[in-house]
Amino acid sequence: MMKSWQEYRELSRSFLSNYVERPIARLFNRLGFSPNKITVLGLILNIVTAHQIIVGNFFQSGILLVIASSLDMVDGSLARMQNKVTKSGALLDSYVDRLSEALIFFGLLIYYSNHHTETYIIFLIYISVVSSFMVSYLRARGEGLGVDCKVGFMTRPERILVMTCGLLLNQVVVALIIIAVLSTTTSLHRFWHIKNNLD
Repeated sequence: MMKSWQEYRELSRSFLSNYVERPIARLFNRLGFSPNKITVLGLILNIVTAHQIIVGNFFQSGILLVIASSLDMVDGSLARMQNKVTKSGALLDSYVDRLSEALIFFGLLIYYSNHHTETYIIFLIYISVVSSFMVSYLRARGEGLGVDCKVGFMTRPERILVMTCGLLLNQVVVALIIIAVLSTTTSLHRFWHIKNNLD
């Protein structure tokens, strides 16, 4: 029987956890890093990534985004490893996740604005930002209302993957179209999922 997208996602998450997150977390643990330091380091790397996007170094930006995203995965594993899972740490992690994603879109907005590009690309960036944040907001809002809301395809890991490929392959506009369309679809899916479970 064919697996659902959610099942494939869980299998991928398990693979990454066992063979990427935990080994890197063990390394940072030996080096004496705390989970919050890793979270802040990821934010700093995303600031550098945004700067590289602004100056037009898309390939380098893609490499930096991979590293920054890896740190984002590792901080949670490190927190569990060090028995430092706290609500304040989770809050910081969520805050930095949103800010980091906004920085990447901000870098793209400045780059394309500086290059007098077509208006539709600026519009794409705007739609991508709004729809991406709505995906995250609706999950949080749904859970606040007592509805588990992990449905939908285009969550943050998928958005990061699409954007990374767009930067590495110099196909950022294509990546923005994918993110804008699928994030909007996912946000609508989550809205109706929550609504139907509240009625």
